[in-house]
Amino acid sequence: MMYSKVTRLEFSRGAVTTWKSDDEKHANWPVVYVLDGGYDSTQANPNRLRDIYVGESLNAARRLRQHLDTPDKQHLKNIHVIIDEKFNKSVCLDLESYLIKMLAGDGANRVLNLNNGITESKYYQREMYRESFRNIFERLKADGVFTRTISEIENSDLFKLSPFKALTEDQATSIEEIIKGFLVDIERGAKNTIVIQGDPGTGKTVVAIYMIKLLVDIKTYASLDDLDSDSRFSKFFTEINQRLLQDKRIGLVVPQQSLRESIKKVFRKTPGLNPSMVMTPFDVGEADGVFDLILVDEAHRLNQRANQPSGVLNAKFATITKKLFGSDDTSKTQLDWIQMKSKYQIFLLDTAQSVRPADLPLELLSPLVAHTRASGRHFQLRTQMRVQAGSDFVSYVRWILNPHPLSISRVGQDFGAYDFRLFDSVAHMRDEIFRRNDQVGLSRMVAGYAWKWKSKNNKSEFDIEIGRTQLRWNVVTTDWITSRNALEEVGSIHTVQGYDLNYVGVIIGLDLRFDPEQSRLVIDRNSYFDKKGKENSPTLGKTYSNDDLLRFITQIYAVLMTRGIRGTYVYACDPSLREYLKAFIPSVPEIV
Repeated sequence: MMYSKVTRLEFSRGAVTTWKSDDEKHANWPVVYVLDGGYDSTQANPNRLRDIYVGESLNAARRLRQHLDTPDKQHLKNIHVIIDEKFNKSVCLDLESYLIKMLAGDGANRVLNLNNGITESKYYQREMYRESFRNIFERLKADGVFTRTISEIENSDLFKLSPFKALTEDQATSIEEIIKGFLVDIERGAKNTIVIQGDPGTGKTVVAIYMIKLLVDIKTYASLDDLDSDSRFSKFFTEINQRLLQDKRIGLVVPQQSLRESIKKVFRKTPGLNPSMVMTPFDVGEADGVFDLILVDEAHRLNQRANQPSGVLNAKFATITKKLFGSDDTSKTQLDWIQMKSKYQIFLLDTAQSVRPADLPLELLSPLVAHTRASGRHFQLRTQMRVQAGSDFVSYVRWILNPHPLSISRVGQDFGAYDFRLFDSVAHMRDEIFRRNDQVGLSRMVAGYAWKWKSKNNKSEFDIEIGRTQLRWNVVTTDWITSRNALEEVGSIHTVQGYDLNYVGVIIGLDLRFDPEQSRLVIDRNSYFDKKGKENSPTLGKTYSNDDLLRFITQIYAVLMTRGIRGTYVYACDPSLREYLKAFIPSVPEIV
């Protein structure tokens, strides 16, 4: 058991001098500290974020005096020092990383730390030390440093999408190589295209946000005093690189509305970032001038020429294409817009997550991937950050939902403590989701678009009726997961793609069935109610067959079934599909 001492003192030279004289360890021992700007109850805007900084040092007294001499920290008011007899350098770096990411996710702070490279490092007795971090968190919360509980923070979008993350090795290696190449290309005046691929849960969105924050920090840093020379990306913080990045225009394109709005909230609370940097493909097409760098998250969701959600967007598609290419060339896509409007592009994608005919087809994405592979500009993320079942779980789910006829018998796989269950009763699955939400929060029901959205126009109507269970689709389309009534509702692919849940309950509707005679998955087109999900494209002369639709629908369910961090529950409306799935998912019999 560790007994860390947490001391609060005023951020002043006199207080630091007095504190140093209290114990020789204050000038010669590994220590972690938090500096905060306090809360001013008289300020005009009570929602104003508090500035906060986290550091670690072997000579805390000297380091704190250095901070007192730093102009951009003059306004800070309090010091919270954490010291323990069992601390060492590795523990302090890990605790520093933990506190930074928790404070960034708290929602009340602007974290002033540079994003210079925190990686997921191993060290002796790491798990024992990490157990004590929760106790330190509670001590700091009691001292006013945190405003929310651990579970509230860890379940928030701010925490999950924050640029202050401990990166996996493949994330860190990819970022390091990309930033190095980007800076060289800027110096040479070269243009380039990069692709980052990864399965659901490998942290593509985190990489995009992290990279932008890192580039902004390199561009704007005023002092190297806060830089750990041993950190992964410290070598990029040079005057030469700072000059190279001056006046460089950087943007992040996010095609999905809900995810885009969540990322904007993170940018709003992160120093150096601005929500205006987060854009739609249409924003890029309409923008004046050319971007130096555009990152596109969920690039597989960029659109080809297809009927848009509104007549206004249909008109914009034609106007932008004509402006950029001289004529309304219907073969041009939003991918072409991005390439025309930027010198450098980084596309983060997973071709198996395209879910609508309007999404970029494989015949356009495959050449893009092949080109970057050939030029050495392709990066693969493999480490599973979301699903605790591990990297094999995603491929297993996709294998179960493979739309091709079964040529060989498939064998079920055991994922140990991961809670993967097939239910015979949707009511029972819903009860279990409610129970899990009471335990750990962030547990939700989701479904394929196999029911009409009747409640959109009549709030008293139920959309999903299975036996005696009556459910409604999500009321809101942005930030549904954290919305007030989300637990009572059912989310769709458009509200959960790109998000994490602790537990997910997936309802597979009658749009997807199993044909025992053909020994294959089949679709029922009449039970699929996403109009844009099965719409032909007269403009492109494309008609989407049942096999095309089967690919989209199975990919939708694969996305839905890979949202759960701790567990995935499944209910299939089609009895034959339910029997098929019992060979691969541990089943829970209906309670009579």
